[in-house]
Amino acid sequence: MKIGAHVSTAGGVSKAVDRAVDIGAEAIQVFASSPRSWAFKPLAEAEVMKFRENSETQGVTPTFIHGSYLVNLGGPPELLEKSINSLSLNMEAAGQLGAQGVIFHSGSHKGQGFEAIFEQATLALATIIENSPSEVSLLIENSAGAGDHFGSKFAEIGRMIHEVGSDRIRVCLDTQHCFGAGYGIADPDQIDAVMSEFDDAIGIDRLAAVHANDSKVAFGSGVDRHENIGKGDIGVEGFRTIMSHSAFADVPFLLEVPGSDKKGPDKENIDRLKAVRTELGIA
Repeated sequence: MKIGAHVSTAGGVSKAVDRAVDIGAEAIQVFASSPRSWAFKPLAEAEVMKFRENSETQGVTPTFIHGSYLVNLGGPPELLEKSINSLSLNMEAAGQLGAQGVIFHSGSHKGQGFEAIFEQATLALATIIENSPSEVSLLIENSAGAGDHFGSKFAEIGRMIHEVGSDRIRVCLDTQHCFGAGYGIADPDQIDAVMSEFDDAIGIDRLAAVHANDSKVAFGSGVDRHENIGKGDIGVEGFRTIMSHSAFADVPFLLEVPGSDKKGPDKENIDRLKAVRTELGIA
């Protein structure tokens, strides 16, 4: 179980590895381009080579790319086309960097309901997989369930994955989103049932990464609000429950917390999860 983090690529993607090392991150998540723009700036070949060399030398693996926040597989045709193109470009970038996969949010059905957008979402997934490097996975991230967002229920994610039928579509499980969506993942009396439901709907073998985030909001609130580890409603005890479960034994944990100085994941938060890992005897 590696403890990693989302880190900045400011100044070049290769610098992300050094930033990861500075905070003690053992795995890494980055943006390949601005997450709030459709414009995609290709990665410089020299930076790609340096990134791969640095990550191998420093032992910071695996790598994941987080897709654009603008992606919406439930949107109207023009938005859907842009989403497919954006994710396809990120998959290409993942192939260049030697990343394991691209993590993304499915989006919103805009009030139509999940059934209404199911076909277009699955066709989009199939298109992205078909047109991307064969060694790269596409990871659906579960949502917290706010508004018209889909993918907060394991059953919805599972249906999309099984409809496409590709082994390269996997899942990134966000602890805060689970908590917000009403899954008792941090409760020792409920986690077995939660992960059994995940296995039945999706398959534990498709769990490729965890976004390790505490929750700024109450259980079942349906709201996406990350908090620093141990400072939210999941708490350190909740992470002990999660990290001790066999489903997560070999899955990288990637922090997306605000950080003590509000600049993103930091050594303090990583050390808290590493301490839990040590206590559990899985370090």
